[in-house]
This record gives sequence, structure tokens and C-alpha cells, in this order.
Amino acid sequence: MRPRRHALPRRSRHPRHGAETRPGPATHSAPGQCEGGAVRPFRFRHTWVVPADTAATFAALADVDAYPRWWPQVRRVRRIDADSGHAYVRSLLPYTLDLVLTREVEDAEAGVLRVRIGGDLEGWSEFRLEPGPGRPTPGRTVTLARYTQEAVVTTGGLERLTPVAAPVLRLNHTWMMRAGERGLAAWLGRPSGTGEPGGSGTVAR
Repeated sequence: MRPRRHALPRRSRHPRHGAETRPGPATHSAPGQCEGGAVRPFRFRHTWVVPADTAATFAALADVDAYPRWWPQVRRVRRIDADSGHAYVRSLLPYTLDLVLTREVEDAEAGVLRVRIGGDLEGWSEFRLEPGPGRPTPGRTVTLARYTQEAVVTTGGLERLTPVAAPVLRLNHTWMMRAGERGLAAWLGRPSGTGEPGGSGTVAR
């Protein structure tokens, strides 16, 4: 999916993006039933500490086609068009989720990447990037990549996921995000012209 720049409307900073100088622990909100039987969406928040500058980190996260090369749980990406495609995701649980990702915001200046999620989950996810604390020095440049996801399980994925307890779902997601953080650091730190550091997936176009 080739990058496309979209205008990002001005809005207030997220509370987690304010004066915070050190990344906090991942936070989760488990899904559940609301009044009337509606499903409450689940929410995940993680902060990645990436040993690279913001521009390089943004470019890597914007290149969804390359995710299987460094993110082990993203097994395969199959493009639909320039702005959307299928991502086949499998973490600790013995389920492969078919997620349809559609690019909504890609703003390099603001450091924001946001996609709409369809398929086995329905919702959205985004990365917001900012320079890490402290003054950058050669070999010590750090970017904080703050990830937020909000989604509900769709009918297509409901049968596979409803038997799983919420703590297991949280563990599954946390495992995937930690592996992604390590994989991205290795991908951005690899010598030019070398192969893939840890991913095992494939890209289909």
C-alpha cells in the first residue's frame, strides 16, 4: 500500500502525549456487554521506544507491505488497492485474524498514521510519533511510537474469539506488540543491504 498524504484536522493532544517524558506501561480495556446487548469495544495502548529518528520510524510504519519482514505476528499482507489490503495476523492464540486495513491518515509532519480496521475486527488503530526524551546525539536518537487501537469483534470472527477469556486476549495482544517493537528496532538498525532480521511472513500484491 503506497503512502498517501491526507490532511489531519487539528485536535487537542492526547493526554498520554502531553508532558510525559518516559513511556508508561501498556494499558488495556477488555471488551464486554453494554446495556441492550451491544458489545463494548476493546482498547489497547502501547508505547514503543524505537532507536531511530522520527522520519525513519514513520517511513517504516507507513510501509505496511513490509510488515511481515520485521513483525513476526503479521504473517502475510495482500494488497487490495493503493490504500487498503488484508493483513493476516497470528500471535499466541491458534487463530489467524484476517484484518482489512484501510489508510485514513498519513501525516509525516504531525507523525500520525491511522488505519480503519475491518474483517475479523472492526475499528481503528493509529501510531503517533514523537522524539524521545533528551537531546539526540549520534547513535542515541530515540522515537516514541504511541499505539492506540479500538475495535470490536465482528460476526465473522466472533465464533473463534468469544470462548477466549479477556486476560488471554490481552496477553495475546501484548505479546504481539512487544515482538513488533523488537522487530522494528532490528529492522531499522540492520546494515544497509542485509536481509530480514526476524519476520517470517510474505507479501502478496
